[in-house]
Amino acid sequence: MTDYLRTLFLHPPSIEGFDGGAGARYQARREVRSFWYPTWLAQPAALVPGSRLLDAPPADLTLDDVRPLARDYDLAVLHTSTPSFAHDVQVAEALRAENPSLRIGFVGAHVAVHPDASMAASRAIDFVAGNEFDFTIQDVARGRPLATIPGLTYRVNGSCATTPARAPLEDMDRLPFVVDVYHRDLDIDRYVIGYLLHPYVSLYTGRGCRSKCTFCLWPQTVGGHRYRTRSVDHVVAEIAHAQRLFPQVKEYFFDDDTFTDDLPRAEAIARGLGKLGVTWSCNAKANVPEATLRVLRENGLRLLLVGYESGNQQILNNVKKGVRVDVAREFTRNARRLGIKIHGTFIMGLPGETPETIEETIRYATEIDPDTIQVSLAAPYPGTALHRDALARGWLENEALVDGRGVQASALGYPHLPRTAIFDSLETFYRRFYFRPRKIFQIVGEMARDGAVARRRLKEGVEFLGFLRRRRRA
Repeated sequence: MTDYLRTLFLHPPSIEGFDGGAGARYQARREVRSFWYPTWLAQPAALVPGSRLLDAPPADLTLDDVRPLARDYDLAVLHTSTPSFAHDVQVAEALRAENPSLRIGFVGAHVAVHPDASMAASRAIDFVAGNEFDFTIQDVARGRPLATIPGLTYRVNGSCATTPARAPLEDMDRLPFVVDVYHRDLDIDRYVIGYLLHPYVSLYTGRGCRSKCTFCLWPQTVGGHRYRTRSVDHVVAEIAHAQRLFPQVKEYFFDDDTFTDDLPRAEAIARGLGKLGVTWSCNAKANVPEATLRVLRENGLRLLLVGYESGNQQILNNVKKGVRVDVAREFTRNARRLGIKIHGTFIMGLPGETPETIEETIRYATEIDPDTIQVSLAAPYPGTALHRDALARGWLENEALVDGRGVQASALGYPHLPRTAIFDSLETFYRRFYFRPRKIFQIVGEMARDGAVARRRLKEGVEFLGFLRRRRRA
């Protein structure tokens, strides 16, 4: 058996209240604090025997809690993002001070897009990994010379060198199950998403997305625009294994960018899950045919997370969303008729936004009436077409994606629509959607039917009102 370096996979501690969103270290303090699983770290951790995955934010661990662990490891791999990068560098420097011989690497979309600038940020960073880093990190943990490992930028003789890019993984079944790492290292009760049943488990069944949305980070940086998938049997086997590991889980969530990109495969997985008797949810585009929705629903689908983004067709065209507003409206009606719940996501401030389109989107959201919504500000992440367009056209009025308190900042502004107006539209959207009698009665009804739901909703309500207060002070 190959000897591996003692390896710590670390989702670093961060500012109080930082959201553990998509891929972890996603964006900001959200309206209701939520935690996704650190799957992008769990996957390479599953490839490195004897490793440990430490997810600091859900465990409320501070830097003082984490720093002493540096003495116990030879290698630390930290997941980072654009909003959290500066703070994560401080964590790396603290670990290095604790153990000068510790090798430290960063992974994530930010360092994949800006490897040289990331290395220049601190000498505590020994290497950064490119796009799909699972087997790259396994090679590092095996102790192979960095110069021989594809997909790295590393420090050598006072400067930096970059190896050839690692080819995208095609045989996705080569990846081991992540649920074993979850079971070994994580407390699943700490992972809470307001619109998912609790406790839940999330994982990926594939990588990449066929859509070309200009704002979406993952396909443009680490995943690509081909949907490379695990086999149906591999996915169903992992869920069956998870059932044995976590008999208390009430819902499984497939975090693929667009699980419904391959409809026959989605139906085949659904039928396999139906035989297991599990409840599950997934990301979907707002154009899934009614026939497929019916198959998914009959085999345990409970909820779809759907990116509507805007109610204005021209804005959807501007960002290459690839969905028509009328199709999305019909899709939503079909889902509701079948009893499928929807968590809808919207974005304020995309190219073409005006006061009139903001109003149009708010009216559209209240008309189609998803069960729950999330409203974000357009975020021009480095590596995306939106970021390139913003730089070229002078839309980028603020480089920071979050403010000093971790609240999402409005970075884009237009001659006809200042970023302050975009920032204010988010609160308006939430208030007009949730403070309607129909929506209030719906929420109260859910609480009356289930005491556990009632306790969660009360806690989330307090967090949501606090979120609105923080925004007014921003």
